[in-house]
Amino acid sequence: MKISIIGTGYVGLVTGTCFAEMGNHVYCVDIIDEKINNLKNNIVDIYEPQLKELISSNQERGDLIFTTNLKESIENSDLYFIAVGTPMNDDGSCKLEYVYDVAHSIGKYINHDCFVITKSTVPVGTNNEIKKIIAEELAHRQVNYRVNIISNPEFLKEGSAISDCLRPDRIVIGADNDESFSIMEKLYEPFIRNSYNYIFMDINSAEMTKYAANAMLATKISFMNELAGICDKTGVDINEVRKGIGTDQRIGFNFIYAGCGYGGSCFPKDVNALIHIGQANNCPTNILQSVDIINKKSKMFIPNKIFKYFGDDLSGLEFGVWGLSFKPDTDDMREASSITIINALLEKGAVIKAYDPKALNNAKKIFGDDIIYCKNRFDVLNNSDALILITEWKEFRNPNFEVIKDKLNNPVIFDGRNQYDKKYLNELGFKYYQIGVSEDRI
Repeated sequence: MKISIIGTGYVGLVTGTCFAEMGNHVYCVDIIDEKINNLKNNIVDIYEPQLKELISSNQERGDLIFTTNLKESIENSDLYFIAVGTPMNDDGSCKLEYVYDVAHSIGKYINHDCFVITKSTVPVGTNNEIKKIIAEELAHRQVNYRVNIISNPEFLKEGSAISDCLRPDRIVIGADNDESFSIMEKLYEPFIRNSYNYIFMDINSAEMTKYAANAMLATKISFMNELAGICDKTGVDINEVRKGIGTDQRIGFNFIYAGCGYGGSCFPKDVNALIHIGQANNCPTNILQSVDIINKKSKMFIPNKIFKYFGDDLSGLEFGVWGLSFKPDTDDMREASSITIINALLEKGAVIKAYDPKALNNAKKIFGDDIIYCKNRFDVLNNSDALILITEWKEFRNPNFEVIKDKLNNPVIFDGRNQYDKKYLNELGFKYYQIGVSEDRI
């Protein structure tokens, strides 16, 4: 198939590359010259396992083309994927101007019947507006082409996006005619061999499905973090509670790990967008608002434990930080818990030394010269008064604790992801603080 992916951000780049991997002829379009030139030279500005290699091989094969020429790509494609950003406005609503700009361009340039597919996460009713905009542009040109509008939300997880895209657990397709369902089924046939993985629905329901999925996962996280706050005050270990409820098949273990809050480009934005959608339609959003509030409070769990241990004045104290990205296997620091935690400590006069396997360049854009950047995980420990674990990268899972103890001024660890065995660390002489574990259990 001939496909245009409009927008080479995270979703567009991964999606376009994976479509090309399956033998489709794919244009990936962006308005930023430098970005497109870099991609042509296999320079990728995001870290995602396998992505750079697949971009290189598909460009070499001629199936993946990076361009700023939107008109040419539209004229030479049959399926147009809108994959531009939909960032959050100050009021929590979804910013749609980039989506609508693309819709205007499609209406200006199409020269044949086509399919317009929205990958961007958008509120209910957005695809109806896209259809209207394109129709107005065609009317202005006094031409008539059949334009099928489709909602095809993405469910990619940063750090495993290539695998998610090549082997999806389900494909949600929102459309209003059989032709659209048929073309999408044909497109995804190489990815999915079982028909039950296709979920066909109307366009509005598909738009809501993406928000509902992310909001549900965010709710599970915030529920566990609120419970962790109670455990912290009542002599309970949230890790034991997690085992007790996770074995219930109705609940399961996914997304019930207590920690220092969620981040990234999706959960915070989509929860707030859904709150705004509810408010705009005069529907209460009590649970969703609580999810967002709890998440913000969760990011202060670690600073508050540090203040309790060292006092409110951290002047002269140094802290080593492991992990800056919002989750492992990505360099993405959007809404990362590390930002809140580090800023809270800097405000109290602390010196921060930080290490992350992939996110240091992005961290420098956020913190500048306010913190010290280290090249490996053990450098942050030298003369530090405590170690703070924020992101659970694999290289942090089983470190040499004797080396850690020897390097630190004080054998103290604050763990924002509850990675370690508290009994073992206590036996080694560490003061070990977790999320949702009462200090009288240490």
